[in-house]
Amino acid sequence: MAQSLTDSLHDLTRPRINRAPSPVVAIGLPWLLVALGSLGPFLPLIASAPVVPPFGLLVLIAWQQLRPGLFPVWAGLPLGLFDDLFSGQPLGSAVLLWSATTIALDVIEARFPWRGFVHDWLVAAGFIAANLLLSLQFANHSGGSTPVAVMMPQLIVAVLTYPLVARLVGHFDRLRLLRIKAV
Repeated sequence: MAQSLTDSLHDLTRPRINRAPSPVVAIGLPWLLVALGSLGPFLPLIASAPVVPPFGLLVLIAWQQLRPGLFPVWAGLPLGLFDDLFSGQPLGSAVLLWSATTIALDVIEARFPWRGFVHDWLVAAGFIAANLLLSLQFANHSGGSTPVAVMMPQLIVAVLTYPLVARLVGHFDRLRLLRIKAV
């Protein structure tokens, strides 16, 4: 049984002349993964301060850096709206911040087409910090009074988690491009 499963997986990954990636999987998987990452607040974790990183944002940044141009520039609007619905942030904060992030990542891609791991991690850390701190300001403006120091554990965990998320996105990118559709 195990051998037949291995053989069938090997058949899927073997390049074939009459096979192509499924357009539904190739286009829909990145959107689905960002939306699933936005459901991070539903993780069963009890803490006195925010420590769960914004997985939706991390996945969005990782996709944008791995495959520039995969998401349209306006992708921050629907994905940010979905994140706002489940994160508890004021409605529109992630829409604005994620839209600005996707636009800025497109500008950085045009300016620096050849990048390395350290550059991508530093850019992602800057966007993660800006998004977390600005979302805290939006929440404080709408009636909260949370000091910035409370966000530091979440910021540190998010920046240190980003390489793992980027690696997982790379694996899902390989899955996205499997040749499973007969041409």
